[in-house]
Amino acid sequence: MEKDRSYVEANRRSLDRMATFVETATDDDLRTEMPAGWTVSAVLGHLAFWDQRVQVVLDMVEEGVKPPPYDEGSVDWINDTAKRFLLAMEPRALAGHAVEIATSTDDRVAHLSDELLDEATQLWFTERRCDDRNEHLDEIEQALAAGSER
Repeated sequence: MEKDRSYVEANRRSLDRMATFVETATDDDLRTEMPAGWTVSAVLGHLAFWDQRVQVVLDMVEEGVKPPPYDEGSVDWINDTAKRFLLAMEPRALAGHAVEIATSTDDRVAHLSDELLDEATQLWFTERRCDDRNEHLDEIEQALAAGSER
């Protein structure tokens, strides 16, 4: 039975949403502070980091190497570790990288065989890249709206 591929369109819509935001965001928008010491651009970098992780996992699986299973308990310390580096990066460049990496990740995930997709998503990631992306884009929109009300 062929796997439901509705996630491909959902990922495309969230990528389009992110790309449109990045194209229209001002430099001040990208520097806008968000909760827990993040900025808008750093949150976009966070998305890029986790999309890039998907590609690294797929490289390993395709080479016959089994990465350790995804560990929800490790997410916070990984994000906290990455945050300092993301905050140090130039915001416009980081936002551009987020779109580039999301584009290549979505393309790669969309073209996986059902077998490889099943193997990879059982232990390492979800094919629905759109879920995390939309959650963070909603948070970005809220932060920018709150900033404009000040």
